[in-house]
Amino acid sequence: MTDKAKRLQLLQHQLARLERRLNSLRQRSEQFSRWRLILFALGALGSGGAFLQWGPVVWLWVTAVTFIPFIVAVVIHRRIDTAVTRFVIWQQMKQTHIARMTLDWHNLPAPKSFPVVSDHPFAFDIDLVGEFSLHRLLDTAVSREGSHRLHHWLLDPSPKAADVLTRQVRVRELAGQTRFRERLALHATLAVDNSSEQWAGQELVDWLQAENEGRSLRPLLIGLSGLAVVNWLLFAGYQLWNWPPLWIGTILLYGVLFISLGFQRTATLFSDIMFLSDRLRVLNEVFAFLERWHFRQMPQVQQLCQPFLAVGERPSAHIGRIQRVMTGVGLRQNWLLGFVLNVLMPWDIFFAYRLDQCRADLARQLPSWLDVWYELEALNSLATFAYLNPGEWTWPVLTVSDSPTLTATGLGHPLISSGPRVCNDLHLDAEESIYLITGSNMAGKSSFLRTIGVNLVLAYAGGPAVAQSFRASWLRLFATIRVADSLTDGFSFFYAEVRRLSQLLTALEDEEERPLLFLIDEIFRGTNNRERLIGSRAYIQALTQGTGLGAIATHDLELVQLVEETPKLVNVHFRDDVVDGRMVFDYKLHPGPCPTTNALKIMELAGLPIDPQKT
Repeated sequence: MTDKAKRLQLLQHQLARLERRLNSLRQRSEQFSRWRLILFALGALGSGGAFLQWGPVVWLWVTAVTFIPFIVAVVIHRRIDTAVTRFVIWQQMKQTHIARMTLDWHNLPAPKSFPVVSDHPFAFDIDLVGEFSLHRLLDTAVSREGSHRLHHWLLDPSPKAADVLTRQVRVRELAGQTRFRERLALHATLAVDNSSEQWAGQELVDWLQAENEGRSLRPLLIGLSGLAVVNWLLFAGYQLWNWPPLWIGTILLYGVLFISLGFQRTATLFSDIMFLSDRLRVLNEVFAFLERWHFRQMPQVQQLCQPFLAVGERPSAHIGRIQRVMTGVGLRQNWLLGFVLNVLMPWDIFFAYRLDQCRADLARQLPSWLDVWYELEALNSLATFAYLNPGEWTWPVLTVSDSPTLTATGLGHPLISSGPRVCNDLHLDAEESIYLITGSNMAGKSSFLRTIGVNLVLAYAGGPAVAQSFRASWLRLFATIRVADSLTDGFSFFYAEVRRLSQLLTALEDEEERPLLFLIDEIFRGTNNRERLIGSRAYIQALTQGTGLGAIATHDLELVQLVEETPKLVNVHFRDDVVDGRMVFDYKLHPGPCPTTNALKIMELAGLPIDPQKT
């Protein structure tokens, strides 16, 4: 049994245990539902009987005693329901893990949509985004910004070497910390109420940083507070020492000033209080968890989480302060209580002013705290991929080199299941820098190009590469594998292809940047054979003049002769065979040009007419 099969079996056992535990908790929850009804009925009967038998004084005591069991049952029942929610989320996490391991796309969360420039050098060509994409397979983030952080790492055309190496160390630390990764996700998901919508922290930052009325309330707060004190003194004098009823005039003045100068301004500030409360509940759960965790086995992750571990006032304390202010604001939601409180003192003005102070403090510090959380979520996505696929990957060796190099053994595609996946070796350097890949249709040429690209992207994101070994210098990636025409822009397929190839050549000639790794699936597919061959020869010769590395897949067997003119080119091929009347592919990369073709055979097997004299 492979390591991955053992990991899958472990997850299935955990899922079975969770199911048994959930069934037990649900049964207890149903039992307490019945007990709550029974205890409430008994309490109501006892309370009613006491009132009729002994009057209101005894009734209060009897009611308090008889409803205590009901209140205890309610508290216990809520705890059980919270446990059910936690286990349901945990169960869903395990089920999603299994779906990621088995590439069960129907049971993965829906793909996240982020803007991507239409002429991105590789995003659309190697399936980084979309329905069946690398980002969807990797992404475990609860926050939208965490998903976007991972998206940015995967699509970054020129990541900084220091950032990549730091990320790789942190991913390696997190890969072995399953408990930390899952508990962080659990706390965040619980706080979001297990919503299908991702939590968006930028909305909170925008709200905190927006202009507001709170800062201009201080003079009004001072004035109304002084007037409230005068009201109390005059009313006390009227009641105790028969002073004239001057308090009527001052309280009317107080009310006019409060309504005309403060009511609308506080209403504007309080209008988003529920929005703020929901967002802060999520942050308090996540931040408090990070503050409590001991990072002894993760020194680099501990360094990242330093804002949550520093001596002094931690993020949860700041959030707790603003939550206490919101509690005061919440009292005014009862209109009668709110009216009384605001008559006694400028309650709304005071809490609006305090809310603004806390808001300004949080606006300064929250972005840096959120950045740590988003970074952790993106790192956890890569670490979870490593955890779920043991024995199938390696940590890439990324080196600074005077000449470009890319070598790998046992290189496989992460979006192909481990069963049917066929792995190949790769070696590109300054002397043999371009693979010219020939082969029959469906033999694996395009998949091999995508395999190279997606593993380089994984390596530069800080994650593992699906290979036995993987070593690369710092390269830029450019792929032209999936070219499409554009009705909107008026581009034909051929013109879109020409534009793409022109962009690639321009990137290759930019000597101020890192060397380019280019991946090309067929050159000039949108034109006739004669012109395609002429153009392909010239284009490949232009590519060999640069300092980059690359792989070119082609059906034009005439191009293999270029190896005699250009030593940088290396002929390799994928082959096929016909067994019992059907095509058979081994998907293995072989040296030299392809000795066979299969287009006519595929047409014949599909029932299309062919000329037997031409075969």
